[in-house]
Amino acid sequence: MHALIVVSHPNSQSLTHAVAQAFAKGVAASGGHSTEIADIAAEGFDPAFNQHDRSAYFLQAPLPSDIVREQARVDRADALVLVYPIYWWSFPGQLKGWIDRVFTNGWAYEETPDGKLIKRLGHLAVHLIGIGGAHARTYDRHGYAQAMRTQIDHGIFDFCGARLVSSQFLLDVNGQAAASHVGTAQALGAAAFTSRTPTLVTEEAR
Repeated sequence: MHALIVVSHPNSQSLTHAVAQAFAKGVAASGGHSTEIADIAAEGFDPAFNQHDRSAYFLQAPLPSDIVREQARVDRADALVLVYPIYWWSFPGQLKGWIDRVFTNGWAYEETPDGKLIKRLGHLAVHLIGIGGAHARTYDRHGYAQAMRTQIDHGIFDFCGARLVSSQFLLDVNGQAAASHVGTAQALGAAAFTSRTPTLVTEEAR
C-alpha cells in the first residue's frame, strides 16, 4: 500500500520535517508499503484560490494543471498523511490553500442538482499530525483541540467521506516532550496500515 505524506513547513530542518520523515520510515519498516513525501513549501505550491479555480469549481473550466498533478498524487495513495505546524490553532496558510484548491467539487465531493452530497473520497485513509508549541492543557482549557477537530477532521475529511484513521497533536515542542515526538511519528507510520493505529489521540507533554 502507498502513503502520500504532505508536509507544510518552510524549513527542511524543522521538527515538522523530521516527523514526516519518521512517519515514512515507520511505514517502510512495516514491510511491503511505500511512501511519497510532498514538501509543498519546497515545491512552491501556490495556495491562492484564483479565478481559474473558481471556474473549475463551477465546472465551467478544466482544472489547473498543478491541481491535476496533486489530485493524481492523492489518487495513487491508499493513505493521505498531513504533517504540519499549528499556526493560530489551525493549518498553516499554505496547507489550507492546498486543501482549498485540491479538494475540488467533482473530485473530493459532488453536489447534485437536487442538492444531495456525494462523498467521493471513501477509499482514502487519513492520518493527521499537528505539531504545536503550547502545552496540551492550553488546548483543552480553551477548546482549541476540539475546535480543530471540528474544522479539520469533521469539516474537511468527513465531508468528503475519507476515513480518518488517526488524528494526533504532538505538543510542547519547546519542552521535555519534544524528544519523544519523532519516535511517536515512527510508531504511527509503522501502524499506518494496520488496525493498531490509535485514533483521535492528543500526545500529552511529559
